[in-house]
Amino acid sequence: MWPIDEYGIVRRETALDHGITARRIDDAVRTKELLILARGRYLPNTSLAEADDPHGELYRYRSIAAGLGRGRPVLSHDSAAVLGWRLLYPDRQRIHVTNGRDGGGSTRPRRVVHAGPLSADAVVEIDGVLVTSKARTAVDVALGTGRFPQALTVFDVALAHGVPPEAMERLLVGNRRGVALARRALSFADGRSESPGESWSRAQMIEEELPLPDLQVEHHLASGRVARCDFGIGDVFVGEFDGLVKYRRRMRGGDDPEDVVIQEKIREDELRDLGLDVGRWIWHDLRAGTMIPKLKARYDRLGIRY
Repeated sequence: MWPIDEYGIVRRETALDHGITARRIDDAVRTKELLILARGRYLPNTSLAEADDPHGELYRYRSIAAGLGRGRPVLSHDSAAVLGWRLLYPDRQRIHVTNGRDGGGSTRPRRVVHAGPLSADAVVEIDGVLVTSKARTAVDVALGTGRFPQALTVFDVALAHGVPPEAMERLLVGNRRGVALARRALSFADGRSESPGESWSRAQMIEEELPLPDLQVEHHLASGRVARCDFGIGDVFVGEFDGLVKYRRRMRGGDDPEDVVIQEKIREDELRDLGLDVGRWIWHDLRAGTMIPKLKARYDRLGIRY
């Protein structure tokens, strides 16, 4: 019913041109049939129905709407990253743009304008929206967060998307705030990490100076299947970060929830039949700090030195 543009956004002026009254639009906003993205820009609520992360998807639409606004601002930091990357605890409350000047930065409840020059190769256009380049975006996020897990996550993602490490190293110069932490995070970054949860897991291992497992290790099971595990140390230990997203996707693909659980249990038993110790942890373990003690206990039992 709602006329949407190529981005899936409802523009107020277009809706009016289609004969939809201003009162009908305002009523839809009040009942949350339409969600406000920016002045005169809305999103049909149904667009979030199939999203794994509705809040993150709404922020992506808000960022696009801001990038299409007057003057075509350059999206940066979390607002540039959201167009294709998953980060660890990104800022979804404010839109981030960079003005390309040495001054003029400002912080408002809904928008942050970052001051800073933008070279020709620091800005790219994605479907008509101007954003900072992948290398610049990764470095901006890492410097802005001041936290090792978030910095490691964004560098993992950047490497996974083909950004050369040298391109990010060149931007991590001088004595800017957070540069030492960002350099350290980049030195540990690995593009094989497949989710923010996996990156955060590794960040906690790094900070505790534990032996770092290999990533995305494969083991051939007796059933003939190949089990691909998030973490592994030789033929001794495999670790799995159980994020909800991958299970939701399997269920959306038609798998019954009970079947998903049973299949995962069979897979785990087959891994143990190979003599492997299997450890699992979830978001709660990372947030509560319980993954590391559990991992240390396993390492002690298995004779893995740290």
